[in-house]
Amino acid sequence: MAVTSKVKWIGGRHFVGVDSGNHAVVLSGQADGIGVKPSEMLLVALASCSAVDVVEILEKKRLKLDLLEVVITGERDPQPPWPYRRIHVVYRLAGEGLTDKAVSQAISLSQEKYCSVAATVRGVAQISTEHEILSPDTAAPSAPPPR
Repeated sequence: MAVTSKVKWIGGRHFVGVDSGNHAVVLSGQADGIGVKPSEMLLVALASCSAVDVVEILEKKRLKLDLLEVVITGERDPQPPWPYRRIHVVYRLAGEGLTDKAVSQAISLSQEKYCSVAATVRGVAQISTEHEILSPDTAAPSAPPPR
C-alpha cells in the first residue's frame, strides 16, 4: 500500500507538509520557530498514531473516555544525525469504568500491533510506555500551550 505526501519549501527554513488527504502542517528548521521541528514531528506522529489506536480500542471495549493526553519524550544521540535512541510515552486518561487492565491492553495492542509509526521507529529506538488513570475531579483538560 503506497502513500504519497509532499513537502513544499515556502522560504527561509520553512516548509508546508501535505499528506495524502490534503491536510497541511507547517514545519521549520531548528532555530526558526514558526513551525514544528521535523525531528519533533516524529514524536508527535508516534504519540498521535498510538492515541488514535487507544481511543478506538477503548471504544470497542465500550469504555468512555473523558480525557486522553499523551506526553512523549525522546532521547537523541549527541552526534549527527542525532537519531532517537529512547522514547518514553506516558498516557494520561480519564473516563468512567477505565481499568489498568483495559488501558494496558489498549496501549500494548497499539504499540505492538497497530501503530505503523511505532513499528517503523522501533528498529532504531527503544520505546517504553506507562499510563495514569486520573480521577474525574483531576481530569480537567489542560490549558493549551502558550503562544
